[in-house]
Amino acid sequence: MIKEIRIKSLDELLPLFTEQEYREDLHRNRSSFIYRGVSDAGFPMRTSLSRNCGSKQKILEPAILENFAKYAVLSDPTVASSVWRQMILGQHNGLPTRLLDWTHSALVGLHFAVSEDNLEDMEAHDCAVWRIDMAEMVSILPEKYREVVNKKQSTIFSVDMLKEITGNSLETYDRDMGKDAMVIIEPPSVNSRIVNQYSFFSVVPMEMENIEDFMNDHTEKTVKYVIGKELRWRVRDMLDQLNMSERIVYPGLEGLSKWIARHYYVK
Repeated sequence: MIKEIRIKSLDELLPLFTEQEYREDLHRNRSSFIYRGVSDAGFPMRTSLSRNCGSKQKILEPAILENFAKYAVLSDPTVASSVWRQMILGQHNGLPTRLLDWTHSALVGLHFAVSEDNLEDMEAHDCAVWRIDMAEMVSILPEKYREVVNKKQSTIFSVDMLKEITGNSLETYDRDMGKDAMVIIEPPSVNSRIVNQYSFFSVVPMEMENIEDFMNDHTEKTVKYVIGKELRWRVRDMLDQLNMSERIVYPGLEGLSKWIARHYYVK
Protein backbone atom coordinates (compact mmCIF):
# COMPACT_ATOMS: atom_id res chain seq x y z
CA MET A 1 0.00 0.00 0.00
CA ILE A 2 1.02 3.63 -0.44
CA LYS A 3 1.35 5.65 2.74
CA GLU A 4 0.95 9.40 2.29
CA ILE A 5 2.71 11.76 4.70
CA ARG A 6 2.12 15.50 4.50
CA ILE A 7 5.11 17.73 5.27
CA LYS A 8 4.23 21.07 6.84
CA SER A 9 7.54 22.11 8.42
CA LEU A 10 11.27 21.61 7.92
CA ASP A 11 11.44 19.48 11.06
CA GLU A 12 9.08 16.96 9.48
CA LEU A 13 11.60 16.41 6.65
CA LEU A 14 14.15 14.91 9.06
CA PRO A 15 12.97 11.27 8.67
CA LEU A 16 13.80 11.47 4.97
CA PHE A 17 17.47 11.91 5.82
CA THR A 18 17.73 9.45 8.73
CA GLU A 19 16.06 6.27 7.43
CA GLN A 20 19.17 4.07 7.48
CA GLU A 21 18.70 0.88 9.46
CA TYR A 22 21.51 -0.64 11.52
CA ARG A 23 22.82 -3.89 10.01
CA GLU A 24 24.39 -6.32 12.46
CA ASP A 25 26.34 -8.09 9.70
CA LEU A 26 28.10 -4.87 8.68
CA HIS A 27 28.05 -2.94 11.95
CA ARG A 28 26.95 0.00 9.82
CA ASN A 29 23.77 1.87 9.01
CA ARG A 30 22.45 1.26 5.51
CA SER A 31 19.31 2.13 3.56
CA SER A 32 17.61 0.26 0.71
CA PHE A 33 15.29 3.19 -0.07
CA ILE A 34 15.35 5.20 -3.27
CA TYR A 35 13.51 8.44 -3.97
CA ARG A 36 11.76 10.25 -6.80
CA GLY A 37 10.95 13.95 -6.59
CA VAL A 38 8.04 15.38 -8.58
CA SER A 39 7.27 19.07 -8.84
CA ASP A 40 3.50 18.56 -8.74
CA ALA A 41 2.07 16.12 -6.19
CA GLY A 42 -0.91 15.59 -8.47
CA PHE A 43 1.15 14.26 -11.37
CA PRO A 44 0.48 10.56 -12.11
CA MET A 45 3.58 8.36 -12.18
CA ARG A 46 4.21 7.73 -15.89
CA THR A 47 7.23 7.03 -18.04
CA SER A 48 8.34 9.43 -20.76
CA LEU A 49 7.57 6.69 -23.31
CA SER A 50 3.99 6.50 -22.06
CA ARG A 51 3.58 10.28 -22.15
CA ASN A 52 5.10 10.53 -25.63
CA CYS A 53 3.54 7.53 -27.37
CA GLY A 54 0.39 6.76 -25.38
CA SER A 55 -1.36 3.55 -26.38
CA LYS A 56 1.17 2.93 -29.18
CA GLN A 57 4.22 2.74 -26.91
CA LYS A 58 4.62 -1.02 -27.29
CA ILE A 59 4.64 -0.73 -31.09
CA LEU A 60 6.90 2.34 -31.25
CA GLU A 61 9.47 1.50 -28.57
CA PRO A 62 11.59 -0.87 -30.77
CA ALA A 63 11.83 1.77 -33.51
CA ILE A 64 12.76 4.49 -31.02
CA LEU A 65 15.59 2.41 -29.55
CA GLU A 66 16.78 1.12 -32.91
CA ASN A 67 17.07 4.61 -34.36
CA PHE A 68 18.73 5.95 -31.23
CA ALA A 69 21.34 3.19 -31.30
CA LYS A 70 21.97 3.72 -35.01
CA TYR A 71 22.76 7.40 -34.64
CA ALA A 72 24.20 7.43 -31.10
CA VAL A 73 26.91 4.88 -31.81
CA LEU A 74 29.25 7.71 -32.87
CA SER A 75 29.06 9.16 -29.36
CA ASP A 76 29.11 5.80 -27.54
CA PRO A 77 30.22 2.69 -29.47
CA THR A 78 28.89 0.40 -26.70
CA VAL A 79 25.30 1.53 -27.14
CA ALA A 80 24.60 -1.01 -29.88
CA SER A 81 25.49 -3.95 -27.62
CA SER A 82 22.61 -3.67 -25.18
CA VAL A 83 19.02 -2.49 -25.28
CA TRP A 84 19.40 -1.53 -21.62
CA ARG A 85 22.36 0.75 -22.40
CA GLN A 86 20.31 2.35 -25.16
CA MET A 87 17.55 3.14 -22.68
CA ILE A 88 19.87 4.53 -20.01
CA LEU A 89 21.88 6.74 -22.34
CA GLY A 90 18.72 7.85 -24.09
CA GLN A 91 16.87 8.61 -20.84
CA HIS A 92 19.55 11.06 -19.74
CA ASN A 93 19.44 12.78 -23.11
CA GLY A 94 15.69 13.24 -23.45
CA LEU A 95 14.77 10.05 -25.32
CA PRO A 96 11.29 8.67 -24.48
CA THR A 97 11.88 5.41 -22.59
CA ARG A 98 10.12 3.01 -20.23
CA LEU A 99 12.55 3.97 -17.43
CA LEU A 100 11.55 5.95 -14.36
CA ASP A 101 14.24 8.08 -12.69
CA TRP A 102 15.05 7.45 -9.02
CA THR A 103 17.90 8.46 -6.74
CA HIS A 104 19.51 6.93 -3.67
CA SER A 105 19.82 10.45 -2.22
CA ALA A 106 16.84 11.96 -0.42
CA LEU A 107 18.42 15.39 -0.98
CA VAL A 108 18.48 14.89 -4.75
CA GLY A 109 14.87 13.71 -4.67
CA LEU A 110 13.93 16.79 -2.66
CA HIS A 111 15.78 19.03 -5.10
CA PHE A 112 13.65 17.81 -8.00
CA ALA A 113 10.48 18.14 -5.92
CA VAL A 114 11.07 21.82 -5.17
CA SER A 115 12.31 22.77 -8.65
CA GLU A 116 10.25 24.21 -11.50
CA ASP A 117 11.01 25.12 -15.10
CA ASN A 118 8.63 28.04 -14.61
CA LEU A 119 9.36 29.53 -11.19
CA GLU A 120 5.98 31.24 -11.14
CA ASP A 121 4.54 27.78 -10.43
CA MET A 122 6.48 27.30 -7.19
CA GLU A 123 3.51 28.39 -5.06
CA ALA A 124 0.83 27.07 -7.40
CA HIS A 125 0.72 23.47 -6.16
CA ASP A 126 2.12 20.98 -3.65
CA CYS A 127 5.10 18.83 -4.64
CA ALA A 128 6.10 15.32 -3.54
CA VAL A 129 8.93 12.89 -2.92
CA TRP A 130 8.17 9.22 -3.54
CA ARG A 131 10.08 6.55 -1.62
CA ILE A 132 10.27 2.84 -2.45
CA ASP A 133 12.27 0.00 -0.93
CA MET A 134 14.65 -1.82 -3.29
CA ALA A 135 14.74 -4.91 -1.07
CA GLU A 136 10.95 -5.09 -1.14
CA MET A 137 10.96 -4.73 -4.91
CA VAL A 138 13.37 -7.67 -5.18
CA SER A 139 11.15 -9.81 -2.93
CA ILE A 140 8.28 -9.71 -5.45
CA LEU A 141 10.40 -10.47 -8.53
CA PRO A 142 10.15 -13.83 -10.33
CA GLU A 143 12.39 -16.47 -8.78
CA LYS A 144 15.10 -16.50 -11.47
CA TYR A 145 15.60 -12.75 -11.03
CA ARG A 146 15.78 -13.06 -7.24
CA GLU A 147 18.38 -15.81 -7.57
CA VAL A 148 20.61 -13.66 -9.78
CA VAL A 149 20.52 -10.59 -7.54
CA ASN A 150 20.81 -12.60 -4.31
CA LYS A 151 23.87 -14.36 -5.69
CA LYS A 152 25.50 -10.93 -5.93
CA GLN A 153 24.37 -10.18 -2.35
CA SER A 154 22.64 -7.09 -3.67
CA THR A 155 19.21 -5.53 -4.10
CA ILE A 156 19.88 -3.94 -7.49
CA PHE A 157 20.62 -5.10 -10.99
CA SER A 158 23.40 -3.98 -13.31
CA VAL A 159 23.06 -3.66 -17.06
CA ASP A 160 25.06 -6.85 -17.55
CA MET A 161 22.94 -8.81 -15.06
CA LEU A 162 19.73 -7.77 -16.78
CA LYS A 163 21.17 -8.49 -20.22
CA GLU A 164 22.25 -11.96 -19.10
CA ILE A 165 18.95 -12.98 -17.57
CA THR A 166 16.75 -11.62 -20.38
CA GLY A 167 19.01 -12.41 -23.30
CA ASN A 168 18.86 -8.68 -24.11
CA SER A 169 15.17 -9.12 -24.95
CA LEU A 170 12.43 -6.69 -23.95
CA GLU A 171 9.84 -9.31 -24.86
CA THR A 172 11.37 -11.74 -22.36
CA TYR A 173 11.45 -9.07 -19.67
CA ASP A 174 7.81 -8.10 -20.25
CA ARG A 175 6.69 -11.73 -20.21
CA ASP A 176 8.57 -12.42 -16.96
CA MET A 177 7.34 -9.30 -15.14
CA GLY A 178 3.76 -9.15 -16.36
CA LYS A 179 2.15 -6.34 -14.37
CA ASP A 180 3.15 -7.50 -10.90
CA ALA A 181 6.89 -6.71 -10.63
CA MET A 182 9.66 -4.51 -12.00
CA VAL A 183 13.44 -4.42 -11.77
CA ILE A 184 15.49 -1.62 -10.23
CA ILE A 185 18.69 -1.06 -12.18
CA GLU A 186 21.81 0.93 -11.32
CA PRO A 187 23.17 2.55 -14.49
CA PRO A 188 26.85 2.54 -15.40
CA SER A 189 28.58 5.85 -14.75
CA VAL A 190 28.50 6.97 -18.36
CA ASN A 191 28.44 10.66 -17.44
CA SER A 192 28.86 12.92 -14.42
CA ARG A 193 25.12 13.66 -14.24
CA ILE A 194 24.36 10.02 -13.44
CA VAL A 195 27.06 10.04 -10.75
CA ASN A 196 26.01 13.33 -9.15
CA GLN A 197 22.33 12.44 -9.15
CA TYR A 198 23.08 9.03 -7.55
CA SER A 199 20.82 7.63 -10.24
CA PHE A 200 18.75 4.47 -10.31
CA PHE A 201 15.98 3.43 -12.71
CA SER A 202 12.93 1.26 -12.47
CA VAL A 203 12.29 -0.67 -15.68
CA VAL A 204 8.53 -0.51 -16.11
CA PRO A 205 7.07 -3.57 -17.90
CA MET A 206 4.71 -2.87 -20.75
CA GLU A 207 1.75 -4.61 -19.06
CA MET A 208 1.98 -2.32 -16.01
CA GLU A 209 -0.51 0.30 -17.09
CA ASN A 210 -0.78 2.02 -13.68
CA ILE A 211 2.42 2.18 -11.64
CA GLU A 212 0.74 3.62 -8.54
CA ASP A 213 -1.85 0.83 -8.53
CA PHE A 214 1.00 -1.68 -8.66
CA MET A 215 2.71 -0.05 -5.68
CA ASN A 216 -0.51 0.14 -3.73
CA ASP A 217 -1.33 -3.52 -4.36
CA HIS A 218 2.13 -5.11 -4.05
CA THR A 219 4.24 -3.04 -1.65
CA GLU A 220 4.09 -2.20 2.05
CA LYS A 221 6.93 0.33 2.39
CA THR A 222 6.07 2.82 -0.34
CA VAL A 223 5.67 6.37 0.95
CA LYS A 224 4.58 9.55 -0.77
CA TYR A 225 5.83 12.62 1.09
CA VAL A 226 3.65 15.56 0.06
CA ILE A 227 5.25 18.96 0.66
CA GLY A 228 2.85 21.89 0.95
CA LYS A 229 3.21 24.63 -1.65
CA GLU A 230 3.69 27.23 1.08
CA LEU A 231 6.89 25.43 2.14
CA ARG A 232 8.53 24.98 -1.27
CA TRP A 233 10.60 28.17 -1.37
CA ARG A 234 11.77 27.59 2.20
CA VAL A 235 12.93 24.06 1.36
CA ARG A 236 14.53 25.36 -1.83
CA ASP A 237 16.56 27.90 0.17
CA MET A 238 17.60 25.23 2.67
CA LEU A 239 18.86 22.96 -0.13
CA ASP A 240 20.93 25.80 -1.58
CA GLN A 241 22.61 26.22 1.80
CA LEU A 242 23.39 22.48 1.76
CA ASN A 243 24.96 22.83 -1.71
CA MET A 244 22.20 20.82 -3.36
CA SER A 245 21.31 22.80 -6.46
CA GLU A 246 21.28 22.74 -10.25
CA ARG A 247 25.07 23.13 -10.23
CA ILE A 248 25.35 19.69 -8.61
CA VAL A 249 22.65 17.69 -10.39
CA TYR A 250 23.42 19.16 -13.84
CA PRO A 251 27.23 19.45 -13.95
CA GLY A 252 28.48 21.94 -16.52
CA LEU A 253 27.23 25.17 -18.02
CA GLU A 254 23.60 24.01 -18.20
CA GLY A 255 23.38 23.56 -14.43
CA LEU A 256 25.31 26.75 -13.76
CA SER A 257 22.93 28.74 -15.96
CA LYS A 258 19.84 27.21 -14.33
CA TRP A 259 21.23 28.00 -10.87
CA ILE A 260 22.06 31.62 -11.74
CA ALA A 261 18.65 32.16 -13.36
CA ARG A 262 16.86 30.96 -10.23
CA HIS A 263 19.23 32.85 -7.90
CA TYR A 264 18.28 36.13 -9.58
CA TYR A 265 14.61 35.35 -10.07
CA VAL A 266 12.37 38.20 -8.91
CA LYS A 267 9.27 36.91 -7.13
